[in-house]
Amino acid sequence: MRRRSWSRSGTREAVRLVEDVRHGRFERSLAALTAAGALVTAGEIYFEHDKASFGNPWMWVPVALGPVGAVAGVAGVASRRAAKIALPIAGAAIVANGLQGVYLHARGIHQKPGGFHNLRYNLEMGPPLLAPLLVTMVGGMAILAAVLRREK
Repeated sequence: MRRRSWSRSGTREAVRLVEDVRHGRFERSLAALTAAGALVTAGEIYFEHDKASFGNPWMWVPVALGPVGAVAGVAGVASRRAAKIALPIAGAAIVANGLQGVYLHARGIHQKPGGFHNLRYNLEMGPPLLAPLLVTMVGGMAILAAVLRREK
């Protein structure tokens, strides 16, 4: 019995992935992943912001954008037109909100006692500085799905 080498198997998978992108089979998959990712991150954000009692009204925005991203993702799977219009608009809104979240979380860390001088403690006990970048990746997937070619 001959064993397959990892490099050959990995090469075949990479070639298959490139072919899927080239022939437009990846756009629908990425739109579906956007829909699922938007719901999962919105749920997680809701629970985390609920711990902070939604002290800042901006905390509701990423929670509200989750269903918007999910609907745009599902519409992108079903319709080429929605994938080229609704998906990038929703994705851009999600990316913008995620970048705003990094700023707001950094500001929250700065407002804790000691601010950035007590960075290690405030990073652990304050708002998670890089967590909003996770929702930004979901928005990026939506934009990427809109740019990719669609299968005929």
